[in-house]
Amino acid sequence: MTYVVTEACIKCKHTDCVDVCPVDAFREGPNFLVIDPSECIDCTLCVAECPVDAIYSEDDVLADQRHFIPLNEELARKWIPIVEVKPAPEDAGFWATVKDKFKLLER
Repeated sequence: MTYVVTEACIKCKHTDCVDVCPVDAFREGPNFLVIDPSECIDCTLCVAECPVDAIYSEDDVLADQRHFIPLNEELARKWIPIVEVKPAPEDAGFWATVKDKFKLLER
């Protein structure tokens, strides 16, 4: 089992989760983070750090978000590791409440 970043992260991209990851499993894209499933050690530390509740155990990902499981794996192979906290986008508070953001994901 691994942990998965889901739609709530799109355009919010808070990086608090990165700071607590003991194995540097997070990868950064233009407006989204993913977790590399081959690096994740299932420690759960990142879950509590996410202010928008975007991170779930693979077994607990909601049905309408399950496409994020293979997406995390795919993008983790392309994107570079992020190992330190960065400021969230200025409009992250607005985007935290928006639903159906998948079409806004920048690869």
